[in-house]
Order: sequence, then structure tokens, then C-alpha cells
Amino acid sequence: MKEEFNSSQKADTLNTLECNIGGIKTYMNTENIRNVVILGHQGSGKTSLVESLAFVSKLIPQKGEVEKKTTLSDYTPDEQRRGTSIQTAIVPLNYNGYKINVIDIPGNDDFISEAIGVNGVVKGAVLVIDASVGVQVGTVKHYKMLRRKGVPTFIFVNKMDKEDVDFEEVLMEIRDQLGKEVVSFCYPLGHEKSFDGFANAVDLKAHIFNGKECVEAEIYPDKRDKILELHNTIVEEVAKTDDALLEKFFNGEDFTKEEIRSSLRVGVLSGEITPLIVGSALKNIGVQTLLNMFISYLPKPNDLKPLEAHDENGKEKVVPTSVDAPFSAYVFKTIVDPYAGTVNLAKVCSGVLHVGDEVYVNGGTQRVSMLYQMTGKKLDSVNEVIAGDICALTRLEKVCSGDTLSSPKSITVFKPNKYPTAVIFKAIVLNNKNDESKLGPALAKMQLEDPALEVKRNNETKQLLLGGLSESHIAYALEKLKTLYKVELTTEKMKIVYRESIKGTAEGDGRYVKQSGGSGFYGVVKMRFEPAEENVFAEEVFGGSVPKNYFPAVEKGFFEALNSGLLAGFPVIGVKGVLIDGKYHPVDSNEQAFKMAGILAFKDAYLKCRPIILEPIMRVKINVESRFTGSILSDLNTRRARIQNIEEKEHGSQEIEALVPEAEIIDYVTQLKSITQASGFFNREFEAYEELPEYLKDKVIAENKITQ
Repeated sequence: MKEEFNSSQKADTLNTLECNIGGIKTYMNTENIRNVVILGHQGSGKTSLVESLAFVSKLIPQKGEVEKKTTLSDYTPDEQRRGTSIQTAIVPLNYNGYKINVIDIPGNDDFISEAIGVNGVVKGAVLVIDASVGVQVGTVKHYKMLRRKGVPTFIFVNKMDKEDVDFEEVLMEIRDQLGKEVVSFCYPLGHEKSFDGFANAVDLKAHIFNGKECVEAEIYPDKRDKILELHNTIVEEVAKTDDALLEKFFNGEDFTKEEIRSSLRVGVLSGEITPLIVGSALKNIGVQTLLNMFISYLPKPNDLKPLEAHDENGKEKVVPTSVDAPFSAYVFKTIVDPYAGTVNLAKVCSGVLHVGDEVYVNGGTQRVSMLYQMTGKKLDSVNEVIAGDICALTRLEKVCSGDTLSSPKSITVFKPNKYPTAVIFKAIVLNNKNDESKLGPALAKMQLEDPALEVKRNNETKQLLLGGLSESHIAYALEKLKTLYKVELTTEKMKIVYRESIKGTAEGDGRYVKQSGGSGFYGVVKMRFEPAEENVFAEEVFGGSVPKNYFPAVEKGFFEALNSGLLAGFPVIGVKGVLIDGKYHPVDSNEQAFKMAGILAFKDAYLKCRPIILEPIMRVKINVESRFTGSILSDLNTRRARIQNIEEKEHGSQEIEALVPEAEIIDYVTQLKSITQASGFFNREFEAYEELPEYLKDKVIAENKITQ
């Protein structure tokens, strides 16, 4: 497939571009673009549906298969080996003069950042449900996310040709778990292997699969009553969208086809109606109807309200999706390609982007030397991209997901997406020390592709930590390091970074005297140590017992001593050290002597100051279905948690906010999934250090003195 945008064909008002997609020439403008994300629980058939959409729209002459590793959107070696999607893939279609950018994203929770990145730039979604399984955990999570983002959504009930599928039961489950706004636009015809199409309750026509394609036909007589019942339900929903139509409905007047279509569109865009259709991606049943619905019911990019942004000075501004506005684009996904390098997928939010343009990004300007349309793994050069469309860019320095590109004459910055924080960490250790030079660059590339991965080095424990959303998320990252970057690692348990402090006040003497002929060392100090909000040094020296020029040396010794407490070697915080007296020698005293005297004074007093161990406390926000709240609270109680707040959220879920010791939630993500049947998730952030309970003190000291 090759796409070429010819700027000479640009129309004055609509910025119409000549576009060659799949060998079919058409004229493209912002109104004729749709951006649609395909999502659903892992294994529901998303990739097969994308393949079917590409085939029916004549992008490809023959469908690929997941099992044969030949699909457009699952093109990476990891995806082909696993047989499931791992990263975002774009498949642009041309259908009846419209450009439809279909975006396939993973269904696995470990790659939720892919969905978060994409949902900020699309205004249309297809939620795929496996009819033989019904509503799954991923189905509910994705639907809630789409509702929060206000993305108009269709539900495609796939695999209707599977055994033991009861459509009425599936529909009831969907409406029960997703909401009463779900309205069935279709009713299946045939059953299991004889499933051969559906009756469309909107246009009252049957669509029958003849072995090659779906063709229009009359509705089977025995299905007419059921279809009319569904049609009446749709008419009722249409009436709710407009007062004039509601009056017409109560007067028993029929609606025109245009009134039904336009009103359904209003309901879909507002989120009051979620259309449901049935089909089989493998047989291409329902796919053409889905394509038509993209055009009829999803918003044009310039239908959308202006986007909120700010300028270089932080002043708020709005950005209309118009070719007449200054150029701006949002980077929603970064891919590291072994051949093309770093590829940034961006949605052009306003204006037009041309090859050769200078764009403002991250405080400076860069030239766009290469501009592409991406189809699966294939990059096709284009000359320009208009507002509402999606493009791929290479050769941009230090640009990644969340960045904004804009005209240097009208600088724009969009608010970046907020990704989930890593909730589980593993220490990683190289199997081969010779791979050390490869590890850093490999981890940096993986973080560019997956914002939910976190890498940090803990200088205190000497551990390199890899953080993710689950055990399997980290396992996937380690596998990728091994297969793609040829770096093999083993993992160890993350060590908790404790602190030490004091609860009492005491004095200590520091005497550092070494005189053996020639220049020696002579420094004697008396210091007082007391609890404080932060580490601080002060002096209360009277007279000249310690000359002022040695105060900084004593202070330096004090702060150096704080690096390692005497209980278990942890850094010490919350101590005020006060120099109160001392002695010096006119010849042998020097800065080194007084620095060492400060260290010795601290050690002399420390155990008399009632030292304690402090543990890190994390603020966690746990999102769970209400039915699991009791079990979660009981479990948190065993983890020494303090509940701060419980807030009701949408669709029967609750957010539990609590303060929990980090040592108690090292593996919490695994337990949370177990309790909530994989439906719960949480974020965490450091809150403060607090005193470790006395009954745990000896255990922590014993465990850590071994490694100090």
C-alpha cells in the first residue's frame, strides 16, 4: 500500500488532499477522517476484526491469520511468537471516500498504557466481545475508560458462530455489566456453524453471508416480530434525543430514515446510546455494517469541541480541529524500530504539517525531514498531513509520547496523558558483566515505548530496580531484553530503603588526637544531638574553645556520620547536631581532625538518643468493584494500612485511599488481582517515613546488618 498526499490538489475551504490508499484514488478532507480504536479483553478477536476490516475495505487482497503470524497489526516477533497484540498498530483504510484510521491495541492489562495513549486522540471505539465467553474483566475496564474519556463506542459481539452461544443471554449480561445505554442494532440469524448473518433493526433489512460476502435480503418471517421489537426500542431511544421527536413519537407518527439516522448519531456522540452489532470476524459478517457505522455515527474531527492547551507562557488557549488554524500535533505513541529508529505516532490536531516544516517541540525547533503514514509495520512516505489525521515521524531528537509539536509562530502545548505508576519492583542483575554497556540503552528504549515501565538505581541498596504493573509485565520486559537486545538478567527481591532517627536528646564527646612528632591531628568537641524536622547543624560555642574556622569541618563530620546509623547502617534523618564546646591545639589542629571529632561525637551519643528505625509509607489509591470492598479492607488491615478515604466512582466501583508501609505492598498487585478476580488496580506514591513498630525492629535490623 502506498499513500501520497498531493498538496496541489488542496481546496481553498476544506483543504482537500488527493489520497491514494490501497490503489484507490479519492479526495480527502478533515470531515472525511475517522479515528477508531479497537479494544477488548485479550483473545476476543480484535486483531482478526482489524484484518477483516482491511479485507472488506479492499486494503488487502487476502486476510492474514493470527495463527499463521501474517496479520497486519501483529507484526513484531514478540506478538507473532505469543499470538497476541503487545503494542499499538495503525491500519488506515479507504472506504467510500473516507479515511478510517483503525488502531489495534493490546487487550492485556500489562499494556494498559497503550490504551491510555490512544484514547486521548480518538473519538470512536469498537469494544470487541467474544460471544462464547461473554463480558470479561478487560471488557469492563476498557468500557469504563472509554466512558470516562467520553469516547463514542460500538460493541461488536464477535464469534457468533461458536458453539453454545445464547445471544439473549449475552445481551442481558452486557446490559447488566456495562449499562442500559447499550442498544442492540442487530439480531443474529442462524446458530453456531449455521450462523449466517443478522437482521439490522435500524433499516429493517437482513444481511446474509453467502460464503464470500454479506448481501442484503429480506428478514426471515419467524424473526420479524423480534426485529420489530428491537426497532421500536431504537425508535424510543431516538425520541429521547429531541423534544420535537418525542412529541412526534407520542402522537404515533413514524420517523423518517434520516430522522432515525441523525438522532441515533446524536445519541451515540453524547454517550446516551452504545450500539451493539453481532458478527464473525473470521467470516467477515457484520464488518461492512461496522464500516458504514463509522461514517454514519462517529464524529468528524471538526465536529469536536476545541482542544484545551496552553502557550509557551502557560496561558490557556483552545485549538480548533481545523486546517485553517496554526499547526499543532500530539505524540501519543513512540515505537523503537530496529531499522527506522525511533518512530513517533502523532495526531495532527490543527493546521497542516508538511515535509520540511520547522516545528516547535520541547523548548526548541526541529525540521520535519521525513513524514509517513504507517500501516502495520510499513512506513509509506507522504508530503503532508491535515488536521484530524494520524501520521508517523522519524528523525526527531528527544521526542516521545506526551510531547506536542506546533508551529513556532503559535506555540501550543497539550496536557500529556497520565500513565499508571509502577506498583511492583524487582532488582535486576546481569548474567554477563560484558552486557553492561548494552543494558542502559536497551532499558531507555523500552521506557520510550512503555511509559508504565520504571527504571531506577538505589544507591543505598546498590540495586538496579525495574518496576512495572505486574509480575507478568516485568517478565515480559525481561524476555524482550533477552530476545531483542540480547541481554540476559536474573531478578532479586527489592530491598526496602529504611531510615534511622532519634527520639531523645543526648550529648557526646568526640576526641581525635594523634601526635607522634611533626604535624599531628588534634580536634576535641562536645556536641548535643536532639530530634528535629530535618537534619540541621548549629553551634553554641562560647569563647574560643573551638575557633570559628573549624565549625564547617565539624558540620561536615556531623553530616557524614548521618549517612550510616549504628542500628542497621541506614541513613539517619531528623537530627539536630549542636556544637557546644571543644578544644584545639595551635599547631596540630586542622580541619580533618575536627571533621573526625564531629563523627566520633555523633557515634558516642547516638545510642543514648533512643534511636529508632523509620520505614517508608506509601499512599495507595485502589480502584475496585464495590462487591470486593470488604475483602480489600480486611486484607489491608493485615498490612498495617490506615484507610484515609473511600470514594464512590462510576459504574459501581470505589476508590480506596490508604497509607501503607512499603514493606507490606511489595507483592500487593498479585494479591489484589487474586481478591478482585483481576478487576482491581492501584497506584502508589511515597508519602513519608514513620517509626517502625517495636516488634518488627529486631527483625529488620537482623536482616539488614547482614548486607551492610
